[in-house]
Amino acid sequence: MPQNQLHVIRLNTVKAVTGLSRSTIYALIKAGKFPKQIQLTSARCVGWLESDVMEFITSRINASNIQ
Repeated sequence: MPQNQLHVIRLNTVKAVTGLSRSTIYALIKAGKFPKQIQLTSARCVGWLESDVMEFITSRINASNIQ
């Protein structure tokens, strides 16, 4: 799979890979500490770029000095 291919993941996947709840994810977005979702087809259909979510996870790992 090419490195430059973008993948959009939905909320259930974001919750699964981060271990965060829906309310925590949206609170972090509001605080500017989590990547914003992108609108897909309608106002209620959103997703996140997988690369943005993985970057968030990596930054949390680096911040906790667990490498």
